[in-house]
Amino acid sequence: MQKTTFKISKMDCPSEEQMIRMQLADLTNIDSLDFDIPNRQLTVFHLDHYDKIFQRLDNLKFDTSLIDSVTVDNYSITSENTYRERKLLWQVLAINFFFFALELTTGFVSNSMGLVADSLDMLADSMVYGLALFAVGGTMSRKKNIAKSAGYFQLILAIFGFMEVVRRFVGLEQVPAFLTMIIISLLALTGNGLCLYLLQKSKSKEAHMQASMIFTSNDVIVNIGVIVAGGLVYLTKSIYPDLIVGTIVFFIVGQGAFKILKLSK
Repeated sequence: MQKTTFKISKMDCPSEEQMIRMQLADLTNIDSLDFDIPNRQLTVFHLDHYDKIFQRLDNLKFDTSLIDSVTVDNYSITSENTYRERKLLWQVLAINFFFFALELTTGFVSNSMGLVADSLDMLADSMVYGLALFAVGGTMSRKKNIAKSAGYFQLILAIFGFMEVVRRFVGLEQVPAFLTMIIISLLALTGNGLCLYLLQKSKSKEAHMQASMIFTSNDVIVNIGVIVAGGLVYLTKSIYPDLIVGTIVFFIVGQGAFKILKLSK
């Protein structure tokens, strides 16, 4: 059995991990994959030479390089408590989807594009968690179809969001309800904090769980951005802080959609 470790400089969230898994899924010489997202490394246990594996990784354009490749003896896969991890991911997915619905509704009621954009960011998280859960045990064709549907749906939402932001920039719109923006974003921040607590409480060292923590940590930054925008709306009595934050978050959502769409190729 060969143990080959790669440095993948642009692997920093669950989307890249899923892309790599699907890119390598049909290689029959691979026994297991061990992801180290914080250090951006992938260790592959495989038979034969690593040339085909490296070629597949290099095609993703994630700046892949070889660290080392050695022969290992007495290799065995450690059994995982998949039930507990699946249950935890379902909990995190449910929290994200709840706040997607809450922020989307209150975003339109309060005239805040920042809240609407943040709701779509929550939806993007739900899609990533759902994609991993629903695709487990499925065929390659099923996984690609799921990724394609999720990616296009998210991209359409991002495009409509950008169009609405442009319309509000050039039109005469009411100033968003800053208090609603701040209160709902604080609730969403609490929800993401709960997700982080649940993920950290699991003490799982598995890559997908570590990646989920990184992904949720990024959402906390988005929540804080909307809270700041709410404060600036109050101070300036202007719609522009809300629209600027909305634009930034819609851009993030659009980027996530393109990453997911790469999974379906």
